Formats: sequence, C-alpha cells, structure tokens
Amino acid sequence: MKKIIISLILFLIPIYIYASETVSNETNLASNAKSAVILEQSTGRVLFEKNSHERIAPASMTKMMSLLLIMEKIDSGKIKMNDMVSISKNASSMGGSQILLEEGEEMSVEDLIKGIAIASGNDAVVAMAEHIAGTEEEFVKLMNKKARELGLNDTNFENCHGLDTENHYSSAYDMAVIARELLNHEKITKYSSIYETYLREDSDRKIWLVNTNKLVRFKKGVDGLKTGYTKGAGYCLTATMKKDNMRVIATVMGEDSIDNRNKEVSEMLDYANSNYKMKKYIDKNKVLKTIKSSKSTNNIIEIVPKNDINILTKKIDELKLKYNLKINKLSNNIKKGKKVGIIEITNNNKVIKKADLTVKNDVNKVNIIELYLMYLKDIVSGNMSL
Repeated sequence: MKKIIISLILFLIPIYIYASETVSNETNLASNAKSAVILEQSTGRVLFEKNSHERIAPASMTKMMSLLLIMEKIDSGKIKMNDMVSISKNASSMGGSQILLEEGEEMSVEDLIKGIAIASGNDAVVAMAEHIAGTEEEFVKLMNKKARELGLNDTNFENCHGLDTENHYSSAYDMAVIARELLNHEKITKYSSIYETYLREDSDRKIWLVNTNKLVRFKKGVDGLKTGYTKGAGYCLTATMKKDNMRVIATVMGEDSIDNRNKEVSEMLDYANSNYKMKKYIDKNKVLKTIKSSKSTNNIIEIVPKNDINILTKKIDELKLKYNLKINKLSNNIKKGKKVGIIEITNNNKVIKKADLTVKNDVNKVNIIELYLMYLKDIVSGNMSL
C-alpha cells in the first residue's frame, strides 16, 4: 500500500471564513497585531500602517526573500524548473515545517518551490539555497545583499527559513516590500495560490501539501503569499489580493492566534478594496506625440508611455488629471523600450505621478541609399522642388 506523507497536519487547525466587506474605522485595523501595513503593489503606496518599521522576528515570511532569489535565478535562465536538486544531509535534517525530504534523493526545482510556497518546507528552502549558492550561509549573504538593494533598513537575515535565531529580524513594511518585488515575478502566484496538491504522486512516498495560508481558499481573490509562526515571532502573514486592476499586499506580524491573523488580514484587504481604486489613465499603446524624422526609416517617431499609466486614488476623490511631456533630444537610432523622456501627471496642478516614455516602434537610421530614395520619392510626389 502506498504510504502518504502529510507535510503539515493543517487539517487539525480550525478553518475560519471571513465575510467582512468594509472597515468603517481604519484605526480599528490590525488592533491585535504588533505591527501591520497595507501596500498597493504597482505604486508601493502605503494605504495603512501600524508600527510598520518595528523590528520583529518574521518567522517563515523569511521565505519570501528566498523565493525572490530563486525566481530571479529562474527568470534569468541560470536555473530551470526541471533541474534536479540533490538533497543534502543538512537540508533533510531541518526541523519545523517540512516536506520530509530524505538525504540523497532528488527533487525538481519546481517541486521544491511548491514545497516552499505551499507547505513552507524548511528542508525544501535549504535544499534550494544550497543548490543556488553552495551553502545556506552563502545564500543568506545574497538575501542580505538583496535587502540592501531594496533599501530595507529594518531587515537582517541569519537563515533562509525563518526559525528563531538571534539577530534575525524584519518589519511589516520590509516584508511587504519584499512581497511586492516577488510579485513582479508573475509565476510565483501560480504556486502560492494552490490550496492543496501532491508531490511524487506516482511513487510510494506520496507527499500531500496543504497551503498554510487558508485565505487562498476561503477569500476570493487572494492568491498568496506567505504565512509564518514561531514562538518568538507569533503568528504572521503577508497576503495579496488582486481585484479590479488593483493588487494589494497586507502584512501583519506578532499576532496571538491564527484566528486573529487571518481575520485582521482579511479586514485589511477589504478596507483597501473598499476605499481605493486603480484608474487606468493612459494605455501604453497610446501615441502621445509624433515627431518628424527625415533621417530615420520611420519618417515619424511616435512617443508612447513605457507602461500603462495607472492612478491610485481614494474612491471618494474627484480627479482633474492633466499631463505634460518632457522629451529628451532624440537620435535616429532608438530601440523600443529605451527611455526617451518622462510624462508628468498632475491632479489640480499638483504632480502626482511620473512615468517613462519610449517609442512605439524601433527607430532606425537610414543609410545613404535609403536617404537618396526618400529624397527621390519626395521629388516625384511634389513634396520637394529642385
């Protein structure tokens, strides 16, 4: 008979469903948490905060930084989802939450990501750390380097999994920023949104993974991201929800129970979606200006936003938006995506957003033959006299 290995006995934990749709008084948000924050993902704007820079043990939310480094390696092509990872004695001996890996066995990068994102496997994240950096210690150096690159002033990592260790700390704000960066790798929610699945389904060591984040099943729109619990940290959660073109990140730290952790994060997400909206102001394909260019094959250069321009605002606010273009001196050789200037968005004459401009299509300098043919065409058409 096949033996089913249960990664985490989470079905013994009571399941809570929260139906709150509005929070009338924002000062009541996260009343039980030691610290909390709400960020809007695309802008990084803080919508609510409570002691958001207080340094607290982050428990397994640490794994968001580990997952960020893993996803960067995948997106850069340095590792692949189907690469096989050999499990070391060190990885297999990890305590806490785990997927019960055995020394010497092999597992794919993709399955280990599932083990981290769904079941918060300490053994899985150590195996990936060793695969990427050789040792967990070297991987932790990469984690701290990335924290500095992101400008995180209240974070220091001593391990890649989050078990309580001296001098291992972060803050609600820093955790939300890490989550924001991780969500730029869109593949991550493919895994963090899974409620339950199996690894090695066709073997006699079948592993059942159950998501530690119950909100992915019981709150519509939630598709991640990471829970945490240790005695020193209390109950922690960073959750994310996408609704009506707006993605929100809510983090609580130092909760006293799973009940309060899930309830307060649910209320924070509802507050953000009830009070804020994301308005698409300009589509990235909209031509904002055309410039004649006699020495390029295009004849005209079309200026467009580099990305869609979305405006985050409170639902009760009335917007009076205008824009102003500041375009650099243009060459006759410009690749699509290259910054050629900025657009400033104003509301009631106050700048509320700046965004990069680029060209709609590649601009290529004409060679001498093409230039001659262009002049000849103008002469024949009557646009130029001799």
